Amino acid sequence: MFIAGLDIGTTGSKCTVYNDLGEYITEVYKEYSVSISKEAHTVNVNLIWQTVITILKEIATQVNNLEAICVTSFGEASVLLDENYNPLTEAYLFTDPNGDIECQELVDALGEDFIYETTGLVFGKMYSVVKWLWIKKNYPELWTRCKKIALIEDYIVYKLSGVHQIDYSLATRTMAFDIQNLSWNTKVLEVAEVDERLLPKIVPIGAVAGNLLEDIQLGFSNKPLIVSGCHDQVAAAIGTGVLKDKMAVDGTGTVECITATFTKGVDIKLLQKGGYSVVPYIDKLYITYAYTYTGGALLKWYRNQFAPLDDYENFNLGVNKNHPSGLLILPHFAGAGTPYMNKDATGIMVGLTLETTKEHIYQGLMEGPTYEMRLCLDNLKEAGAEINQIYATGGGATSTEWLQIKADIMEKEILTIVSTQSGTLGCIMLAGVACGIYKDLHDASKHLVQVKEKYVPSAPRDAEYQKLYLEYKTLYPKFYK
Repeated sequence: MFIAGLDIGTTGSKCTVYNDLGEYITEVYKEYSVSISKEAHTVNVNLIWQTVITILKEIATQVNNLEAICVTSFGEASVLLDENYNPLTEAYLFTDPNGDIECQELVDALGEDFIYETTGLVFGKMYSVVKWLWIKKNYPELWTRCKKIALIEDYIVYKLSGVHQIDYSLATRTMAFDIQNLSWNTKVLEVAEVDERLLPKIVPIGAVAGNLLEDIQLGFSNKPLIVSGCHDQVAAAIGTGVLKDKMAVDGTGTVECITATFTKGVDIKLLQKGGYSVVPYIDKLYITYAYTYTGGALLKWYRNQFAPLDDYENFNLGVNKNHPSGLLILPHFAGAGTPYMNKDATGIMVGLTLETTKEHIYQGLMEGPTYEMRLCLDNLKEAGAEINQIYATGGGATSTEWLQIKADIMEKEILTIVSTQSGTLGCIMLAGVACGIYKDLHDASKHLVQVKEKYVPSAPRDAEYQKLYLEYKTLYPKFYK
């Protein structure tokens, strides 16, 4: 038997197939373009849909039948649909510049505390409900024609199955979901003047929508189950086996995001102060996100500016395995994420001398985001959401030098897994549970998630890093009083 995970990304989609023995079979990836201008940041959902069809048809040439296909996608972006589910707009991305006024209107009407306590989000214009309000005010004729609203995952699930449903984790990214009652937030919708009937049905992560529609001919000999997955960050947590309290996955790509689990009983005010989301997960657990907008982006910046013809492997050879770089770098080259949430923050380097080498700077650019993530982990611990074990994924997980730096600075055990695609693997695990191959996600994890390497704090460098971390914590307050 074969099961598939379909991961819908901002600039491309990927489908990965495993068999019921937990063996990787095949994968197909296709790219598409986004539209970025001063006026709007959007992606064409028809283009995404056609790309998905192309991908699945190619999969069908390699695998004759699938038991289930589970779908995950990026968050926030949503599209207005007519009565036949045809798009009336493109989907506005989380980076879209519109919505400042509308966001403030919601805050003024509801209050910051109410928004956070009921939606689990610190307010922001990136969220779907803000875009709905903005479209309604600026394109009233389109809003009048709108009969349904979809985010990307539930749109693709609908197109494949004919059932319009959305899981808890993706619904949370609208800022119109009630995390306490696991339903649409009636007060937010009332203030935004959005009819709840426009929105998809709420379902748990991994809920079956139905079978592939009869009129969709992809080349499979059967009609596989179509499964609602989750927000892509949540899928990455599932795909690394982060299924219990006090665990986290550290995804380091262009940005760095730690997705951490916790139970009730945390200090909500402290989480709110740091900008940490509260997202319903599985088994009565919650997830939060700690992130910096620059992870691997800093290393790419370094290479592009100072050594465009060189490669990262050569840079890594210059990392000192016994001592820190001696530099303290605030990694806010694109603004600050948690816990400062300051879009105007900039990068700062402290400790430069005439003895500083390019190797020191490169190592310092690895250390900066890691100090920032350590700060976030300390925040979460103070709020009652301590993390004991961290799994690393993304491009950063391929650098043994960076992984050891993470272990030393964070003072945590860092583990990597065999699969390099944790998001699609999380989808595959959900698909396997949905069609009965696995009893539950814990059973799926035993079969599919394999630990590859383990990194632990190394003496004496970890002690040196702890002294520098104490200095690092004082930098932001000094520069942004």
